[in-house]
Amino acid sequence: MTATQGDLAALSRYIFRAPRWYSSLAFALLIAAVAGVAAFDFRFVLEDAWQGIFFIGLPTVIASALTPWIDGKLGGQLTRNRASLLALAGELVVVAFLILAGILAVLTPLGQGFVFDTLLAALASVFALRLLVVMAVSRKSLLIASIPASLHTVASAVLLFIYSGTMRYFEIGGPLARSFLSRPERAPPELLVVVPQDFLVLGVICVLYAGAVWAFLTVIDRPWRRSMDVSVLDFIRGFIGHIAEGSRELETFFEDIGEEAIVPVTVLSFRTPSGTEKARFTLPMIHPGPMGEIGGGNLPERVAEWSDGVAFPPHATAGHDFNLVTEREVDSILDAASEAFAAISYDGVASQSVRKRVGDATLIGQAFGNDALLVSTFSPQFADDVEFSIGMTAGAEARVHGLKDVMLVDAHNSNNGLTGPDLGHVVPGSKRSYDMIQAAGSVAESLTDAPRGPVKLGVAWDRTPWTPPEGIGPLGIRVAMVEVEGQLTAYVLVDGNNMEPGLRDRIVESIPAVDDAEIMTTDTHVVNTVKSANQVGGAISHDELVSLICSLVETAREDLEPVEAGMASSRASVTVFGNDRTETLASHANALISMGGALAAAFIIVVFTVSILIFLLA
Repeated sequence: MTATQGDLAALSRYIFRAPRWYSSLAFALLIAAVAGVAAFDFRFVLEDAWQGIFFIGLPTVIASALTPWIDGKLGGQLTRNRASLLALAGELVVVAFLILAGILAVLTPLGQGFVFDTLLAALASVFALRLLVVMAVSRKSLLIASIPASLHTVASAVLLFIYSGTMRYFEIGGPLARSFLSRPERAPPELLVVVPQDFLVLGVICVLYAGAVWAFLTVIDRPWRRSMDVSVLDFIRGFIGHIAEGSRELETFFEDIGEEAIVPVTVLSFRTPSGTEKARFTLPMIHPGPMGEIGGGNLPERVAEWSDGVAFPPHATAGHDFNLVTEREVDSILDAASEAFAAISYDGVASQSVRKRVGDATLIGQAFGNDALLVSTFSPQFADDVEFSIGMTAGAEARVHGLKDVMLVDAHNSNNGLTGPDLGHVVPGSKRSYDMIQAAGSVAESLTDAPRGPVKLGVAWDRTPWTPPEGIGPLGIRVAMVEVEGQLTAYVLVDGNNMEPGLRDRIVESIPAVDDAEIMTTDTHVVNTVKSANQVGGAISHDELVSLICSLVETAREDLEPVEAGMASSRASVTVFGNDRTETLASHANALISMGGALAAAFIIVVFTVSILIFLLA
């Protein structure tokens, strides 16, 4: 992940899950009651509260109830929870406007007429806010989106018309119509200042605000259309829908920008002499992102469900450009993994593990027959993802020295979060890329000539008491202990996204009675739904983590038994984000955030200035 991608991921902290619709409505009615007590002056407090609920809360309830139904009939996607939250937001806008206007009316000679003019501006602002959200979420034209967007404003206007006695200005209707459409005697005296032209002014302002919303969306959408041929509204809708509602709308957007790629999938399997699989390492050359369970975000758990033995799905050398666009693509990965698994030839011998360091790169490798498992780390330095091309080159370098098949794992176990200019991204042409390639060749050269001996394997795993918000995914912690001619090598896999600086080294030093060990993370992105930097060790006790891993290593040692091992690879055709698409997307989104606020402020200033002129002329 680059710094730009980190900024994009960090936007998730501003998104929250929409509360249940009844919670939003209950809070809206409470706010309306309090506002009624503050605004109206009847003889009893409860009567003031009721007036507030009726005149302020009732339009909120109407908007909450009818918006998802009407929007759905028009082909929209506003859920009841989102609609209720939007209605609550509209009510808060009205209350905020009225409070500010009331304060100014008391401190200045503006009077009650100013307060009512402010109410009209507030109702038009509510319409604009709702129109913006409906167009972003339901992706409808301005005219179609205006129908559900206007419900809150129209409901308030109807109540004003009836209870202000506006019908008295018209010579239409008989006693029955006046009984239902003109009830000034039941309304607060503050509403009796309303005249018919006020509704005309409200309509004109709403049209003005709708035009401003359309212009704003057109301006911010143009760069996305030109560079990626997609709409920013699709991205906003999908992003909010995933974080706030757990929907998969974001995958549709990613499909539109995705590119086809063919990626290797390598499987290393261990089985007992009786033929029972004991453990399975599965490494597809994709990135388990972008976040949550979108795309390949939950790939490690899917791999674990597919495996017969204890599953080890470590992180491959691939960055965010190799995110799967939809979860459906995981099926293609598992199909290729099944082909590789079926092609495995087992061998009962292995080499002892070998560790080499070149520059910042350190690789540990172990041969199983003529194949090899290589694990790369840059600890104690900081590093994040390794580019796809570097991993392919390093694997090819290892095979040049005589190895048949190679599983090259990015341990992904030492990073300093989202600080710094590049977040430790290992890119082609960098010194680190050459260090890693050279180290892979050096390890492979040693393994090719290393003697082979009978191999034993012991495994252990614990789901752990920690959860994704604490940086640990559902696979918990898994340990594979390999013994060859008395040498013990521990491979520890933590279901998390990278690791706090120094923690990997501390764990390795704390593991007792082994000759070598490496700590890996799966890079699962289920831990990154609402927190972009949620590394292993960032929210849990390091002492407890080290203690649990040491305990699992001991359990794996006790589980040692003779095994056969084999490795094979296949290829999967999948749709991924594509070259530079992630960076382009991140750059556009960050630009939208940094410039969108200023642009929105400019639009607001212009439309409010024009609104003031309309009030003065009216």
